[in-house]
Amino acid sequence: MDVLQQYMNRLTDSAPRSSAYRGNVPFSEWRSGLAAAFTEKLGGFPERHAELEPVLLERVACSGYVRERIEITTYKGLRMPLYLLIPEQASASPAPAVIAVHGHGYGSREITGLHPDGSERQSDPGLHKDFAVSLVKEGFVVAAPEVLGFGDRRLAEDRASGEPGKNSCFRLSSALLMAGQTMAGYRIYETMRVVDYLQTRNEVHSGKTGIMGISGGGLVAGFTAALDERIACAVVSGYANTFAASILSRNHCLDNYIPGILLEAEMPDLLGLIAPRGLFLESGAADPLFGPEGARQALARLQEIYRAAGHAGQVGADFFPGGHEIHGGLAFAWLRGQLAD
Repeated sequence: MDVLQQYMNRLTDSAPRSSAYRGNVPFSEWRSGLAAAFTEKLGGFPERHAELEPVLLERVACSGYVRERIEITTYKGLRMPLYLLIPEQASASPAPAVIAVHGHGYGSREITGLHPDGSERQSDPGLHKDFAVSLVKEGFVVAAPEVLGFGDRRLAEDRASGEPGKNSCFRLSSALLMAGQTMAGYRIYETMRVVDYLQTRNEVHSGKTGIMGISGGGLVAGFTAALDERIACAVVSGYANTFAASILSRNHCLDNYIPGILLEAEMPDLLGLIAPRGLFLESGAADPLFGPEGARQALARLQEIYRAAGHAGQVGADFFPGGHEIHGGLAFAWLRGQLAD
């Protein structure tokens, strides 16, 4: 290892992580303290919520469910489209909801079985495996937000490039950092607004909302659940790890980085804020970005935190023989158990 890399490793390894769980204070006190510190590192959230002002953009009948595209206000002056997939049975009786958060790619259409132009797709679903469609077929109402920087929410120059997968993460993240904000903070808060919106829908069972995300969407899913206790449970796919073994081990998108976060805690402690609510991890054996070694370290730390919270059985994992991708089966069954009546 070269001298510069050794220096940087010492620098990050020696960061104090002063809010990591050490068992020296009651669990609830630790949780509230780290949640406040984490929120500050993210750049904070607005004290007042803007009115959602939802607008229905389209409504399409699909096999076994209805797909709506809706636009809501998140921050004042900022609108976000999302897909809402509503199973047929939810029209007669409210169903649990799951927020499905896509990772890097071409946005919410990539997890709802659509091409970038919104037309139906029959081709290979890629790493996302159309998991929003899988979830609605499990009987959940599914909200699939368009994450900031992707799909319809890119800068004009990136939309004009003709490359559907070209994102605007770097420039948007850079601007937010210069203004004392973070992309992670914006995406987390916008996902909280999706929870606000779901609470207005008659098809959704009150108090029965989970979340699932892959890769960068795993960051959003895990950290939104960590800070919003209205989310009953979370599946984090292809993300849960240690910072040292993932985003600090190679070049990653700027949207992954939260200034000063290692002064407070490592990734597993941040995800541990979800405790005692349910948390399930997916990790592929051949994942080159968020590999299984770091994921197993994260799981061991999370098991320690969940034991301290008195709910050791509420954290689980699926280590599967695949890559950086949604796996599904065990996670979907786990969500059914968590959100069952």
